[in-house]
Amino acid sequence: MKVQHWGLAWGLAALCCAVGASAQASVLERVAGGGKLVIAYRESSVPFSYIDSQSGKPVGYALDLCLRMAELVRKKTGKKDMEIELVPVTPANRIAMIEQGKADMECGSTTNNAERRQKVAFTIPHFITGARLLVKSSSTIDRVEDLNGKKLVSTKGTTPLKAADQANRERLMGITVVEAPDHAKAVEMVEKGEADAFVMDDVLLYGLAAGRPDPKALKVVGRFMTTEPLAIMLPKNDPEFKKLVDEEMRRLITSREIYPIYDKWFNKAIPPNNTVLSLPVSYLLRDFWKYPTDQVPF
Repeated sequence: MKVQHWGLAWGLAALCCAVGASAQASVLERVAGGGKLVIAYRESSVPFSYIDSQSGKPVGYALDLCLRMAELVRKKTGKKDMEIELVPVTPANRIAMIEQGKADMECGSTTNNAERRQKVAFTIPHFITGARLLVKSSSTIDRVEDLNGKKLVSTKGTTPLKAADQANRERLMGITVVEAPDHAKAVEMVEKGEADAFVMDDVLLYGLAAGRPDPKALKVVGRFMTTEPLAIMLPKNDPEFKKLVDEEMRRLITSREIYPIYDKWFNKAIPPNNTVLSLPVSYLLRDFWKYPTDQVPF
């Protein structure tokens, strides 16, 4: 009887392992087997990943890069009929979507940092920015220290929100820090006077302000509170897929093919209002791209 019980136990263990291995099939294996590639996008991370209100479709710099990766997956797997599914994510659920296997790439404005690398992987950064403040043009706020006794908003699940909370606690600044569900709502709160400032990556602030009905009613102020290397987010335990994406990102950078893609979104008119952000490649990003790597010191 004992032998039978042990045999049954080993049989069940083997079955569980087989099911687990199947569930953990790599992205390339799944696509090669007829599965679809799932790309996560953001709805208001201008110009990285956002909904074009005229077409109703997601567009952006990071999304363009991810679609390049999708073509590479199609060629690598030989699946010319590979289906691409685009799914929206928020700052609050984007990491979980990748970690839980509900999306294969997150194409937005996500910062690669040590805390997040415990759960997901990142490829080579496509942008480097830092958190600053968005305020009304009439505001006298020029730096975070001017927010003493005032209300500061940031987006739930973002690194600038954590940085603002930490600075407020450690420096006893007396700021009321509130969360918004997304970037668009945070900008709206500043416009309506429900918050005195919005702290977020400055490139996003410029893009968000440019898309408002009255862009001149808002301004970006203050010193950088953080350094944010933005990168496409990938599954943590899929080295084959990550290697493919890393190699293509490195090729795009070293061949300089990434520069026209960058210019399309940062130095030319973008939808929906044909706004030009006029943001050339920063010295930080240009220096980083000299030796492109997914290793960042944060």
